[in-house]
Amino acid sequence: MRRLKEILASSIKGISLAGFRFPMTVVNLLSAASIIFRLIAIDEVLSMMLQKLIFTFVVGAVLGMVAQFVVERFHKLSGKRVLVYGVASLFLAGYFLILLPAPEISAEITIRSFVAVFALVCMVLWIPPYKSEVNFNLVALVHFKSIFTSVLYSAVLSAGIAAIIGTIDILLFKVNDDTYAYTMTVIWVVFAPVYYLSLLPRFNSESEADQSIVKHASSYPKSLDILVSNIAIPLISVYTLVLIAYFVKILFTLTWPFGQVGPMVLIYSIAGLLIFVLSSLLENRFVLFYRKIFPKILIPVVIMQLISVGIRLNTYGVTESRYYIAIFGVFSIIVGALLSFSTVSKNGRIALLAAAFAIISIIPPVDAFTVSRRSQINRIQSILENEGMLIDGKIIKKEDASEYTKVETTNILYYLERSSSLEYIDWLPEDFTIYHDFKATFGYKPTYPTHKNGDQQYINVSLDTQQPLLVSGYDVLLNTFVGRYMNEKEMKDFDFELNGKMYRLKVNRIPNDEVRVSILDSFGTELVGTDLNKFAKGIVGEETNVTKEVLPLKEMSFDVIKNEYKLKIIFQNISYASGRGSDSGADYAIYVLFAAYK
Repeated sequence: MRRLKEILASSIKGISLAGFRFPMTVVNLLSAASIIFRLIAIDEVLSMMLQKLIFTFVVGAVLGMVAQFVVERFHKLSGKRVLVYGVASLFLAGYFLILLPAPEISAEITIRSFVAVFALVCMVLWIPPYKSEVNFNLVALVHFKSIFTSVLYSAVLSAGIAAIIGTIDILLFKVNDDTYAYTMTVIWVVFAPVYYLSLLPRFNSESEADQSIVKHASSYPKSLDILVSNIAIPLISVYTLVLIAYFVKILFTLTWPFGQVGPMVLIYSIAGLLIFVLSSLLENRFVLFYRKIFPKILIPVVIMQLISVGIRLNTYGVTESRYYIAIFGVFSIIVGALLSFSTVSKNGRIALLAAAFAIISIIPPVDAFTVSRRSQINRIQSILENEGMLIDGKIIKKEDASEYTKVETTNILYYLERSSSLEYIDWLPEDFTIYHDFKATFGYKPTYPTHKNGDQQYINVSLDTQQPLLVSGYDVLLNTFVGRYMNEKEMKDFDFELNGKMYRLKVNRIPNDEVRVSILDSFGTELVGTDLNKFAKGIVGEETNVTKEVLPLKEMSFDVIKNEYKLKIIFQNISYASGRGSDSGADYAIYVLFAAYK
């Protein structure tokens, strides 16, 4: 019991000291938690301003760590802590001002922010050992252990408190459902990161007390030794043999990989480098062999990956994902070369290079988004010029354009629309929108490839959610889904009251693709109903080679009137598989609108 009290007191003291040591980080974490509390309390959708603030606080939390480690590493700045934090705050304010005019938190903003946070994390690892006696591998080990410990404690704490709340709710009195959300927010947004910070020693401190803490924090756990030496390294070695065998197969068949190798090698490189750093403090036979061989094998494996990426770049142009796979490949080759001819004490260059490549990837004009946008715009221009549809910067409509041109122009324009890049195409009409102006501009509707598997054909159609959903003239709107693999028990009826009378929405599946939607009265008599299959097939088409992916409300809905009852079916999504296989059938996500005139 005494030991438990000592541990608890030590943890509380460590958490309190972490607040004083990393004030900017803790303030940003508390600010993020307060926003989440507000959302829980009022149960509203996260507004755009609150989204921007959340992003700012996340970046600010990591930036605060960088600022503190800068102060601790450079002793000349130890007396200018306020100045360092002031500069960090200015950078954070600049980030927020960049976000402020954005109409939405787009994928570009999200990826740029994530990459910026990754670069800051790399700096957190690199700053303490920079031109000091501190070992980078030791710093990485301490962070790894601290994160693992923090997550483990937080998970146990979450499970325990959730069990306590649940027990009180069942046995004693009703507990507000929001209590769980508040508790998890405190644990994972505040406690977990602050406890992680409390476990980080002052790496660059010269005091004996701090050096003793560093020595204790950097001890290598026996369990981690076993995990790295006897499990992780053998697994990565077998994975390496598989990739080498595939590389040999390529040399014999002269058939280069086409896309599937990139993600595999990406995971292999990340896992291999992480294991390399964690094993740098070990000296057993397996570890020494791994550290000697891995960097040299990494280079040809990554070259194979880059060839695969190059084939896709040549065929489909640059996208953000291909850009990052390619840039990580270049990073891996450089790191592999450096590690092949240097000692493990120089591993800090891995973090520095990672931060440099991350920053390059978000700074125009060589960032992932600018390069991808230019590549795709050049590609669509080339396709249209070869088809004779783009002459002297003007679009010429062509209804009988080739299937390749129809599909590729659709895919590229949707890609550019998702990244808000259509405005950079000067030959498109002003205020061009894909949903309304595509056919008028190009002469054909947006065209999508059909996914085929043997003699089966897969088609997916969705409602245009950018347009308003008019519900006037109806009393109630219901939402339901029915899948081809759902049994009768899974398709539950929905009871509702209208004007003092009870009604029931009933959905029945007959064969795989036929669905009956009915509104029943309190006696189970059908008042109005309809089948979905005939109308749905009219949307997706029979034996079509094209998927009409997004359609307006008018084409995705129909009305049924019977006696004094009115029913409207709006398809949110139709997923249809033709053919005679076991996978054939349809899945429907629908809105059901009902009106009773009695």
